Amino acid sequence: MMNREALFAAIQTQVEWAAAEAGSFAVIILRVRGLRDIALRFGYAQGELAEDRARVLIEQSMRPMDQVFRAGDDSFALVLPQMRHQNHTLLAATRLIRAFELPMNAGTTPWHGHALMGIALYPHDGIDADALCRHAEMALDDALRRGDQYAFYQPQDKQVEIVHEELRDAIDTNRLRAYFQPVWDLQRHRVAGVESLARWTSEQHGEVSPANFVPFAEQSDLISALTRWSINATLRHAAPLRGAHELTFAINFSPRVFSKPGIVEQLMDALDIWGVAPTSVIAEVTETALVNDLELSLRVLARLRDRGVGIAIDDFGTGYASIAYLRKFPATELKIDQSLIADMRDDMQTAKLVRAIVNMSHHMDLTVVAEGVEDQATQKLLAEMGCDYAQGYHLGRPEPAADFVARFKALPIPSAAEPPASDDA
Repeated sequence: MMNREALFAAIQTQVEWAAAEAGSFAVIILRVRGLRDIALRFGYAQGELAEDRARVLIEQSMRPMDQVFRAGDDSFALVLPQMRHQNHTLLAATRLIRAFELPMNAGTTPWHGHALMGIALYPHDGIDADALCRHAEMALDDALRRGDQYAFYQPQDKQVEIVHEELRDAIDTNRLRAYFQPVWDLQRHRVAGVESLARWTSEQHGEVSPANFVPFAEQSDLISALTRWSINATLRHAAPLRGAHELTFAINFSPRVFSKPGIVEQLMDALDIWGVAPTSVIAEVTETALVNDLELSLRVLARLRDRGVGIAIDDFGTGYASIAYLRKFPATELKIDQSLIADMRDDMQTAKLVRAIVNMSHHMDLTVVAEGVEDQATQKLLAEMGCDYAQGYHLGRPEPAADFVARFKALPIPSAAEPPASDDA
């Protein structure tokens, strides 16, 4: 039975923290399919042991700050603090899914479980414990209905269908917009490259946040089309700047496209069409790729790396990917998650961790990018640590790619301008 009082108290604690800090957290309802079958086949005592083992596997896959509660005979409720957006929660979900890929026991007759999850995020999906738990349950029902292992809460199924068709049409008719956010060289004080970002203004819903439509595309059949659009839109704007300023152009790749045939060839063909050198492009993948399908990710990224494309691990430091995986990855760059950068000025332990990540990366011949730099003091501290690059609102907001290209073409070569001193975020 669900310990509702303890669960709701834990969620309320997170609500109070998140409201004060303008933060976010996740509530997950996780069902372990197979536990009931174990009880029926081997007896209720064995079934209870399997439930205990399932809880151990869940706890081993979570961070120390995360909490797990029983929510039924084969279900658990998880409270995950400090989940800034869906991508961070996806890292946790992926780790939990992998925990049940092997038998849960070491006996001669294996116990097999299968993790299914529904996810709700505060405050987007609810502002109290009751709403968040109900919406996580509804998301689990949605995952079961679609045959997926996880689903994020969607407020209206009808609206999702409309958005799906409209997003598909926007991609097919090139009505998305490419934005560039500058990446600064902290040691040479100049723009070294950009990260390419997709923006979408829906005719029905207005400006749609990438935090909403990109994860939606990842959960549907649209991620391949979105990636193809992003590649060509980025390179079309990069072409006028090729060779002039030694800029790099980072493109985000979802690990889900790695399973689709021809992704490497798509990028190589686009580079040929637009006349952009592979060494000018960085393929960004999140930590999810480290814990999702490691072998497949390795093969695809190695092929890209062999052709001269840089490989960046995005959102590093969220706590779900093992550092041991780094030695296997053909990465050239590591991007420190902005949650660490935001805390490093006021928390000595976080600053030490960021410094350790910078030093470790350099020992592994990786360059380091700090994300989410919001003020001059943070920029200066990172430069003193030896961090190579940084991006954030203090250094430059995302802007239409065409505007960036027009402005940057007018700069002297090479640019030696000092970064902005404003603390405006």
